[in-house]
Amino acid sequence: MSERSAYIKAAESLRGNSGQWAAYESDGHCVVLAGPGSGKTKTLTIKLARMLAEDIEEPRGLACITYNNECARELEQRLNDLGIAPGKRIFIGTVHSFSLTQIILPYSKVARLGLPEDFAVANLQEQRDALERAYDRVIGRDEDPHRMWKGLMERYRRSHLNRAAAAFHDDDATCAQLVLAYEEELRAQGLIDFDDMPLLALRALRENKWLRCAIRAKYPVLAVDEYQDLGSALHSMVLGLCFSTGIRLFAVGDVDQSIYGFIGAKPELLRRLAQRADVETVPLRLNYRCGSSIVTASQFALGEERGYEAPAGAAEGTIYFQPLHGSYEQRAYYIFETLIPNAIARLPGLESGDIAILYPAAWLGDYIADAAQAYGYGTVRADSKSHYPRSSRLMRWLEQCATWCCSGWQTGTPRFSRLVADGERLFAETLASETEQNEFQRQLITFLWERRDSTLDLHTWLTTFRQELLNDHLARSRTMSDERNTLNTFVEKSAPGNTCDGFTLGLFCGHGEGNNRITLTTLHSSKGREFRFVVLFGMDDGKLPRNNAGEGEIREARRLFYVGFTRAEEEIHIIYSANNPSPFVTELAGRIDAGDV
Repeated sequence: MSERSAYIKAAESLRGNSGQWAAYESDGHCVVLAGPGSGKTKTLTIKLARMLAEDIEEPRGLACITYNNECARELEQRLNDLGIAPGKRIFIGTVHSFSLTQIILPYSKVARLGLPEDFAVANLQEQRDALERAYDRVIGRDEDPHRMWKGLMERYRRSHLNRAAAAFHDDDATCAQLVLAYEEELRAQGLIDFDDMPLLALRALRENKWLRCAIRAKYPVLAVDEYQDLGSALHSMVLGLCFSTGIRLFAVGDVDQSIYGFIGAKPELLRRLAQRADVETVPLRLNYRCGSSIVTASQFALGEERGYEAPAGAAEGTIYFQPLHGSYEQRAYYIFETLIPNAIARLPGLESGDIAILYPAAWLGDYIADAAQAYGYGTVRADSKSHYPRSSRLMRWLEQCATWCCSGWQTGTPRFSRLVADGERLFAETLASETEQNEFQRQLITFLWERRDSTLDLHTWLTTFRQELLNDHLARSRTMSDERNTLNTFVEKSAPGNTCDGFTLGLFCGHGEGNNRITLTTLHSSKGREFRFVVLFGMDDGKLPRNNAGEGEIREARRLFYVGFTRAEEEIHIIYSANNPSPFVTELAGRIDAGDV
């Protein structure tokens, strides 16, 4: 099937949904306000394919900015399913990656950003050292700067974009001095950090009209996914590129799922964008994920009516309130002693992989993990206590390589060409020439072909892979110091006698026996996922919202409750202290008892 016929055929599935079809047919700036389970990724992907085929002449292309690398991978996979392979016409990645690869690396010198030609991205230890030196210069008190000032400084940097503005110096003079001292310490070492990337890119765009024109010449269309989470710097880029230079904007987001205020997300930026007179705003109101009762109750969880509905014929779905006495440990044991066994007996075909347990903070997951182990349930953690950060591009690529060794070489999923393309982008800095790329491809196929066995010892596989293929690229890359540390840490964990001792290749990538496991994750990390059976654990006052929360924090905590609630397809069980329930739970139960569902 040709690329063009593939997206046209896929577009037929959008016709029955007026919102999805309106987004597909839009021809100017468009903002899609997409509620949970509304098919926004499908709509975005098909729209991207159409714009590439019909609206953009080669060699020009489009850029799609996403919240994180996992979102980028999903979009790439869906485009690949439509016959559109990653290539030079398409950029899909985070705002940090866009800023670094499309603006800073190619243009830092001519844009006069003041960076040395061999600048590098600071790893976490280098950032810590720079903050400590800056703190000694500016404040000098005998306290840990990472405990209090690190978070304050990061929020200040993300919210004060223009260092020439009076507000940067006046709103918090001490914090402003600390920011400047910290950045001076980095520059003295020839370093930038991740927060620098969008800030430097925005400065380059603001000060150089020719650069804005160059970006428009390469990418006449800019798409943005999860707009509500991407912060002020990205919003300023959008205003400058799309409403001044003339790049066409296609943005997708949901103000009600904005849950990252602590790192600078501002849902009002999406709301403001959607209200512009020169933007077509399209709401997606059908929720294909959740049962009809869950869809209705989710709006009570949010505290606002949004007009969301389940499609005709959708299953009803069930909500269970589980007020419990006792400690968190006792409540966690109840899940595996009673709740899950009853569910497996009651729901046809329910497996461990269909179940997720969500909680407000990662430390609560420790109780659940211990209880699961005691009752013999396999789990996979997707929170900050997972075996490695799920955001790691290198580790996720290694997972895909392992999948190819287990089954992909037979099934074609993933394709080897995809592994090569993803690897070349991962190591783009060290694979600049065609000769280097060909050698990388040869080494990769040789390594993987000789290890097509899901029972292989993971530690041996990783150690050999690192030695034969990865070490040289990681050592020469200016941007992958933390990725290298993540890999080395996990290799050590998989060594004999450590926490991941005995892991096989199949277990690492989710193939083979023992991989049908219950997902444990925080509410934050659950976003974008869906499960037949969801348990919300620790829904207590003081945990959600936290004690002494301000008005804005309470609003965000409610949105977090809403995000967790809307992960459930079939059943949702809310576990909370019988003596101290979250006010969100109390309000939700009251609305349901009053017969509003």
